[in-house]
Amino acid sequence: MAQPMLTKSFPSVNLSHKPTPLERLDNLSDDYQTNIWIKRDDCTGLAFGGNKSRQLEYYIGHAKSLGADTLLTTGAIQSNHVRMTVAAARKTNMDVEVQLEHRVDRDQVEYHESGNPFLVKLMGAKIHYYPVGEDEDGADQAMIDRAEVLKREGKKPYVIPMSSASTPYGALGYIEAAEEILAQLESINIAPVRFFVPSGSASTHAGLLLGLRASGYALPVDGICVRRDAQSQQQRVLTKVHSVEALLGFDVGIVSDDVICDDRFLAPGYGLLNAPATAAIKLLARREGIFLDPTYSGKTFAALIDCLQSSSYGMDDHIVFLHTGGSPSLFGYPELVSD
Repeated sequence: MAQPMLTKSFPSVNLSHKPTPLERLDNLSDDYQTNIWIKRDDCTGLAFGGNKSRQLEYYIGHAKSLGADTLLTTGAIQSNHVRMTVAAARKTNMDVEVQLEHRVDRDQVEYHESGNPFLVKLMGAKIHYYPVGEDEDGADQAMIDRAEVLKREGKKPYVIPMSSASTPYGALGYIEAAEEILAQLESINIAPVRFFVPSGSASTHAGLLLGLRASGYALPVDGICVRRDAQSQQQRVLTKVHSVEALLGFDVGIVSDDVICDDRFLAPGYGLLNAPATAAIKLLARREGIFLDPTYSGKTFAALIDCLQSSSYGMDDHIVFLHTGGSPSLFGYPELVSD
């Protein structure tokens, strides 16, 4: 893989199998009489894969440049980010402490014990708990406070925050990914008409949008809301875009109209299944043998299917879906196979 151009001056570590595959979903493309492509970032290789490994390459690169020896972060019980942060710490020989937030009201024992939390325990992370689910600043502050304790113990901690208040180094991973995707598309002479990507913490959405625009591609990037309403998410993405532009030292010229956020598939909320997401998860599993997750990729693929059902795309059109991984969390949702 060629050296990334826009991000080459930033420290990073190698955590991912790159380039990840770009595959045509042949069965579903035939079903919908168009061309559906899937960027397989569920195949990044680290701890069952997922988009977070690209982000963590830059967070840990920055952490190590500061001499850090311990990573701290926070997330929901079934957080893919938490699972992959622990794995990245193990791979790069760093200590790690994580905080699990009560963000999703699910009482099922599988949700609290299977999937991601099981893997976090298997990797031996020190786990803290935060009782509030919608308090990003408070959850980050709890980790910052813990970092101060570790400093007094002689450690050199580095906090990977969830809120928009800090520089989103992880977005650099998806600027790099945009270059990778475009190279793959150009190698097979395909010009896509649309991208679909989950939009939650917004680093993936912001980075991909920045990378595409900086490379001269103005096509729509549909960010599918998985945690907050479209207006709030649009502002969050813009905040991260501007923060990364400052980090890069140039203005790509992204304005609010460039940031597409769709919250029609969010209800009943973060980490909670709905009928379209359930149908999308089953559809891709049964037609292509590919697993989506209930929180991010399932709702995003539901939006893509809705788009195909309501639009007039044909056999000359190409749509790209970014699969961000998350398959371990499926084990926390036994109702998916209860029928």
